[in-house]
Amino acid sequence: MANSRRGTALTVLAILFAILAVSDILKPLHLEGPTTGLVFFGKRLSGAPNAILGPILGIVLLIYAAGIWRMSRYALYLGYAYAIYVTINLILFSARNPSLTSRSEMIFGIVYIVFALALSWGTPVLLSRRQGAPG
Repeated sequence: MANSRRGTALTVLAILFAILAVSDILKPLHLEGPTTGLVFFGKRLSGAPNAILGPILGIVLLIYAAGIWRMSRYALYLGYAYAIYVTINLILFSARNPSLTSRSEMIFGIVYIVFALALSWGTPVLLSRRQGAPG
């Protein structure tokens, strides 16, 4: 059962961030295909940089997920830092990569951007509201 201070939304978000962390940790194994790689500041990584930065970001996201789960104060700061990183990453990826060619790629890209921004910014906002509320 969700911690009454954490609530259902933050419980679900903590689980989603933990899943995302595992995905990033496993990026070097190319389980999603041969072109799988962490996108870091707009550039899809491969080789050694992917093998190093994928797991590092995954560990940071696991720490973030644990912070959300425990309602630790550091999760709020990590959340805003991650949201800024996601925003910069999306802007740089869009700038560095050519326009999407098909309508379905364009729709996927828009939906991905909306969810990435909503979840990355929404989580620290929810955390700040919950941490400020009496428990």
